[in-house]
Amino acid sequence: MTRPAIHIDSLGKRYLLGETVDLNRDFRETLASLPHLLSSRLRRLLGRGRGRGRAAAGISSRAAREFWALRDITFDVAPGEAVGIIGRNGAGKSTLLKVLSRITWPTEGKADILGRVSSLLEVGTGFHNELTGRENIFLNGAILGMKRAEITRKFDAIVDFAGTERFLDTPVKRYSSGMRVRLGFAVAAHLDPDILIVDEVLAVGDITFQNKCLRRLESDTQQGKTVLLVSHNMQSVARLCRRGILLDAGEIVRDGAIEDVVQTYLTMGSGVRGVREWEPDSAPGNDLCRLLRLRCIDGDGEPRDSFDIRRPVHLEFTYEVLKMGARLHPSFFLYNQAGQAVFISGAMHAPQWANRERAPGLYHSRAELPGNLLAEGTYTIAAILHTLTVGKPSQVHVHERDAVAFTVYDRVEGGSARGEHIGAYPGVVRPIIRWETEKAG
Repeated sequence: MTRPAIHIDSLGKRYLLGETVDLNRDFRETLASLPHLLSSRLRRLLGRGRGRGRAAAGISSRAAREFWALRDITFDVAPGEAVGIIGRNGAGKSTLLKVLSRITWPTEGKADILGRVSSLLEVGTGFHNELTGRENIFLNGAILGMKRAEITRKFDAIVDFAGTERFLDTPVKRYSSGMRVRLGFAVAAHLDPDILIVDEVLAVGDITFQNKCLRRLESDTQQGKTVLLVSHNMQSVARLCRRGILLDAGEIVRDGAIEDVVQTYLTMGSGVRGVREWEPDSAPGNDLCRLLRLRCIDGDGEPRDSFDIRRPVHLEFTYEVLKMGARLHPSFFLYNQAGQAVFISGAMHAPQWANRERAPGLYHSRAELPGNLLAEGTYTIAAILHTLTVGKPSQVHVHERDAVAFTVYDRVEGGSARGEHIGAYPGVVRPIIRWETEKAG
């Protein structure tokens, strides 16, 4: 049986609110907090001397001050597996990565790691402002565990990746924040680890740098390196990882296929909704019709908030016609996350209902958005119910903007229009276009 690259068993991390020293932290953190600790204790002594009531008012029970950033975390990561750690702010993601990176120590449980680890948590940490970029490459590389000969061998590649060749002999105190980030990532990315631990690196720097980081991480996953990635960018997580772990309030909520974990996360109040329902009395509409429900569903009819780029997205309208005599049709506008109208589509193209009046009653209309059509990103639907009369403008009865939303993600593996391309893939849509090539002569 293959030994896991990361084995975590009943891991917990507790903090005491209001305390500056935790015996479970490392020596560096404890030493740095000693001055504050001494002054805090001196203030307590002075407070006791001036009156019991004031001193007693500042004392609370230990249990009331306990805060568990992580509690009962247990999972394994196999060698070569890429796992996305997702969750809302304060869920415990960064604390988990700090424990795995040995920046802080757990209160309970254990975490065993097999192999060389590179942690990209706060890139550029350890730079000395008075040293040049060249000197900081050697300093930061040594902090990360690289030998001098290894740094020398990889020096040109690090500089080329960072794009800071012109400023190598300039003190980093004159670098912009973006330059520091690029140099820090370049050093850490060239450690060639067995295990790569990354926390929100894709959220810093300009778009060109983010794409370069993404391509590097994709290359690492394809080479079989073990990767733990924390990011709020669901498209990046879904592209890089096949497995996801969702944390909430320091506990594991879900562990499984990345598309299922992402869907659970998106339904936890992040604002993306794949289903919208209204009560009949308050549903949008008028005395002719009312829109009762709108759902984004997969091929099996299950509601979803996220879809693999290769799979179709089905949009289902449920509406009620209240009066006879109207040629009523549902339609929708599809908007991307930049607010652009990607396209509009309507059920007037369905031959069985073209130019026909609808009798009163409940109706279900379903539109299929084919796979390998939309680009990655989050899309919103504006739902419309309108009547068409020959020779007259359309009469709109319902126009519900931002009625529902869903996310489209693409994996690293082939099968989409992306092919073997890594990094950003621009475009509003991403269809697979038929190509033919033949050798002349």
